[in-house]
Amino acid sequence: MPDHGPAALRRGRFSEAGRVYLITGVVAGRRPVFDSWQVGRCLIDQFKQAQADAGVESMAWVIMPDHFHWLIVLKDRPLATVVGRVKSRSALSLNQHFSTRGAFWQKGYHDRALRRSEDIKTAARYIVSNPVRAGLVEHVRDYPLWDAIWL
Repeated sequence: MPDHGPAALRRGRFSEAGRVYLITGVVAGRRPVFDSWQVGRCLIDQFKQAQADAGVESMAWVIMPDHFHWLIVLKDRPLATVVGRVKSRSALSLNQHFSTRGAFWQKGYHDRALRRSEDIKTAARYIVSNPVRAGLVEHVRDYPLWDAIWL
């Protein structure tokens, strides 16, 4: 039987303190729930909490209608713990907001460790320009659900 799917992605996952990671999380069923900045605040608050808990340094993020991209520097906690807490806490808040129950996020997440030689600012620009490439806005400044430390 082929070795693929979310479980295969988790096998061999390694967390390295000080490493830059690009994380992508997707809403279950790809429901476009982040259609307003008010709803997006629930997730933004958890990005900020992860930083306050000293688990990560947030470098850039964008919240698209049905997923997010988050560029972080991992500190002293395992990557799975940080992402799991963000997804769990935001799911509680978002389910309360929508008066729903059950899974809010798809299982797992995609992560990519950036090589030391990669240009982190280029990755951040790519992340925050997602709404432009998706045709949601003409200019990044017109989209409310993004941030980067270089502003």
